[in-house]
Amino acid sequence: MVRPVPDPVRPGQESVWDYPRPPRVERVRARAQIDFGGKRIVDTDDVVRVLETSHPPVYYLPIAAFVDALTRGEGASFCEFKGAARYFDVHGGGGAVAHRAAWNYPNPMPGYEVLADRVAVYAGPMDAVILGGETVRPQPGGFYGGWVTDDLAGPFKGVPGSMGW
Repeated sequence: MVRPVPDPVRPGQESVWDYPRPPRVERVRARAQIDFGGKRIVDTDDVVRVLETSHPPVYYLPIAAFVDALTRGEGASFCEFKGAARYFDVHGGGGAVAHRAAWNYPNPMPGYEVLADRVAVYAGPMDAVILGGETVRPQPGGFYGGWVTDDLAGPFKGVPGSMGW
């Protein structure tokens, strides 16, 4: 495996290649808003992010902030750091449903306990995901749930050829 060359870091940016492994969890001072099916389904300033080498941050929001926008979805997965994840279907206006578009760790491993009552959402299926006033872009590749913002320098895991990063 060849490690990619990190992109140049411009003023005001942070490189995902400076993020740690194992991942770090930190609180964020920003408002997160998610629109789906023409409806705002979450609006909160209670935000934490998980930082992991080569990934744009994954943002976790309180389950309670979604009110009636989440139902238990099918399937599960496992993260070697955070533990067993369960999935949720996301419901928006007009009957819109995005299956398995959100997940959480109901019983996270030590060091990640703050994630127990929080949910992360894939940005791609949503109408808009807004963080601190900026519309985010989904992490490339479909499997990963990071939110790409202008203050990040990549390249990001998920692009073609990044499987072994």
